[in-house]
Amino acid sequence: MIVKTVYTGHASDFDGLLGRWAVRHRRLKCRLSDCHDWEEFGGSSEIWSTLGGLGNVDDNVLELPSGSYRAMTMRAFNEKTRQWSIWWLDARHPVIEPPVHGGFSNGVGTFIGDDVFEGRPIKVRFQWSKIAAHSAQWDQAFSADGGATWETNWLMEFNRVEN
Repeated sequence: MIVKTVYTGHASDFDGLLGRWAVRHRRLKCRLSDCHDWEEFGGSSEIWSTLGGLGNVDDNVLELPSGSYRAMTMRAFNEKTRQWSIWWLDARHPVIEPPVHGGFSNGVGTFIGDDVFEGRPIKVRFQWSKIAAHSAQWDQAFSADGGATWETNWLMEFNRVEN
């Protein structure tokens, strides 16, 4: 049986991430295929507040070994449910991905949603952790069994760039 945790939050949850960041990426070369080969690459991110403080946007540069590309994240806080919704938009394939929803508990933000990967339904989980003044971590995981097990397939380590 899967126990569902409801994560809630505050409109200020992402305020500590506003600003410019150098990002170190580590992601699996293949997902949901028992792959254990990772690739590493750099990037950058700039995050700013929108919607009068009820949202934020980030502009990302991902420096893949095969070539750089840009992407963005949009986040919006629902004051009634006290949950965040997060959408991803990749410039190479300009379609907004289905959102993940959630919030923070004990300093960790967990956001889960439904998606499709290679034609099959999956769950996607984003987690923000280790958020400090000059660093933070984000990871992404997929589940092909409704959330019973998760495969972490992307890690990002953020280091603040001083203006």
